Amino acid sequence: MKVVVQRVSESHVKVDEKIVGEIGNGLMLLVGIDENDEKSDADWLVQKILNLRIFGDNEGKMNLSVQDVQGEILCISQFTLIADYKKGNRPSFIKAAKPDKAIPLFDYFKDEISKSGLKTESGIFGADMKVSLINDGPVTIVMDSAIKS
Repeated sequence: MKVVVQRVSESHVKVDEKIVGEIGNGLMLLVGIDENDEKSDADWLVQKILNLRIFGDNEGKMNLSVQDVQGEILCISQFTLIADYKKGNRPSFIKAAKPDKAIPLFDYFKDEISKSGLKTESGIFGADMKVSLINDGPVTIVMDSAIKS
């Protein structure tokens, strides 16, 4: 799994001009699922994301996690993160998990995030989504469960 973690002051996602997910201060997550990903990949990323110290403390240092600041989380499925762009100029998405595997794993990921007790919202898997955000910092981190060690 690949996740782009963005610290935001606000973010929302629209489908057919209607807001389907919206948060204030917290994290907006773009989540890509590879055909070889398992629940263990989601578990590892959930723990890393919830404990990632990228929010400022009283001295302005990045010492606090999204849990410490009681932030909110918006999860967006993003199969294009699994693009293979090595050959030619048109990316291939063949390694992205098919919906029958990706949807349950994305739902599991969201459910595990929400077990933190933080407000957790999401877009709609497979929909044409319009995502808006104000990146705070900006702070953007790319995480990949394939390179855990």
